[in-house]
Amino acid sequence: MYRFHPSQVERYPDRQQILSQVRELWRRYGLDRRTRFDTKIERVFQDDKGRWIVNDPSLGRFDGVIAAIGTCGEPKIPHMPGMDTFQGEIHHSSRLTGACSAKDKTMIIIGGGASAVEALEFAHSEGAKKIYILARSDKWIIPRNPLWNMLLALNIFGQETLLSWIPELLLRKMFYRDLEDLAPAGKGLFTDTPMVNSDIMDKLRSKTAEWVRCDIEGFTERGVRVNRRARGVPAGGQGTPDEIEGDVVVMATGFARPKLDFLPETCFAKPYDPPNWYLQTFPPNHPSVSCINCTYMNAIGTVGNWHIGIYTRILLMFLVDPLTRPSPFWMKRWIDMTRVLKMAAPTGPFEFFTYLELVWWFAFCVAFNPFRWKWALFVFFGLGFMLPKHVVAAEDRIRNGLGASGDETRGEDVGASF
Repeated sequence: MYRFHPSQVERYPDRQQILSQVRELWRRYGLDRRTRFDTKIERVFQDDKGRWIVNDPSLGRFDGVIAAIGTCGEPKIPHMPGMDTFQGEIHHSSRLTGACSAKDKTMIIIGGGASAVEALEFAHSEGAKKIYILARSDKWIIPRNPLWNMLLALNIFGQETLLSWIPELLLRKMFYRDLEDLAPAGKGLFTDTPMVNSDIMDKLRSKTAEWVRCDIEGFTERGVRVNRRARGVPAGGQGTPDEIEGDVVVMATGFARPKLDFLPETCFAKPYDPPNWYLQTFPPNHPSVSCINCTYMNAIGTVGNWHIGIYTRILLMFLVDPLTRPSPFWMKRWIDMTRVLKMAAPTGPFEFFTYLELVWWFAFCVAFNPFRWKWALFVFFGLGFMLPKHVVAAEDRIRNGLGASGDETRGEDVGASF
């Protein structure tokens, strides 16, 4: 789960395994004594000296803030006609373990994203008799293969290009093969986060699972009423009415997106509103604020455990060494430059990126500023042998949501995290 804390868990741990590992980590590193729970963040603002205050001064004053609320909030369960008449069980995809039995049952999964594929894995492992995935729109599926993933991420433009048809054709012919009808029509690979799963095609070929491209019309007593559509027919287009019968319905309908509205209003001034921030993470007016994975939209090959650490160390560099700190003017110019480089992108310039583009962002951040050169090894690899010990200690404490002093309420704290 963490590179510094290897865990002995299954390849796809369930909720209880993940929570037990997090609790063990919290105790082992003494974080249970240094963490404040059940604290609702109403606002974050600066005092007259530029120090950050979370809610009110009683919680302390900080040089920097990390917002790590992620992109997934409460589960979204849209109300659909006839749900109250369905005679079987209805569950959200995030609440299957321990609450849902799929053995020898027919499971209907509503949704065509990553949550739907995870629900498919769950149903298959539990011994479901038949699994239907009812998908309103098409998403690309790529194999869980390091070579494939690396080649697809080697797109420094982070967008569809004149050569994008090549990997898309190879995927259709080498991975989808006889199931090529499931591949998106008219939707580029470099426009949306693909699903990564090597086994799904085998499950579909074995007929234990069926992928249905359709619109949901409503529930019936025995299942779900749909409008089946052919490949290339847009959502809401002409199709064939059908009823999919099942014992259990899983709503793989995603999550509400958490809000960053506790930050100052100046963080959201257009055209520099999220995700249009410096390195997609730092609001241009506040380089001492890092919203790691909070503005994330879509990508290929983000390698989260690496880039989250790099973002954290970039923030530390800004806080500890004033000469490295970017001005709002230059942060906005970098955003403008990225917009120009990706002006032909079918999505917003910061709404999709590849791993190679992300590497370019980080390299540009350090290479074009001589004052940051001495920090390069620290930023990219976490090597702190060139840094004072208090800087390395500060990084550890910011990762753990503490100030440099290790005391949440002291005035000389380096950072706050929530």
